[in-house]
Amino acid sequence: MKHLILILLCAITSVNSCEDKEVYPDKMYPKVLMTTTMGDILIELDRNRAPITVNNFLKYVKAGLYINTIFHRVEENFVIQGGGYDASLNEINGCGHIFNESGNGLKNRMGSIAMARYDDPHSATSQFFFNLTDSQSLDPNPKNWGYTVFGEVVEGMDVLNAIAKVNVGYSDKMQSANVPTESIIIKSIIVN
Repeated sequence: MKHLILILLCAITSVNSCEDKEVYPDKMYPKVLMTTTMGDILIELDRNRAPITVNNFLKYVKAGLYINTIFHRVEENFVIQGGGYDASLNEINGCGHIFNESGNGLKNRMGSIAMARYDDPHSATSQFFFNLTDSQSLDPNPKNWGYTVFGEVVEGMDVLNAIAKVNVGYSDKMQSANVPTESIIIKSIIVN
């Protein structure tokens, strides 16, 4: 019986964390402090230019769904990606796909944070990435949707640069060659 109650409580919490209401509606440019096992990263989000994406990201933050997730993809001089898997490489529960806001004028330049997605331009859920360089190829153009930038690093580029230099290897489970050999974990993430 206790097990059933716990399952129902988790289901209710999961549904509530994905409700379509605005999170922190009074904050146009919220700052989010991400504490990782390698240091702190302070990010300023741009709700003015990416309202859907920022609200989606803040839902995950408020629900605590990013806590104990890892950076599962590290490509030096390109991107550091996280927000989708725990240290055992199990996928976290998502809140569904969101509309791609890549045409908002924000560019995939060094220090920006953007939403990861699959080939479908509107397939972003929880995963995000930090740009380690200017990546014009990730911006929208007349023939392709881009990747939605929704904020930038205010403090902590030194932490991202340190993460960029960790050892990576191939993971059968992820089917990727860019997985850190030692987990880099998001210990906490809060709105300042």
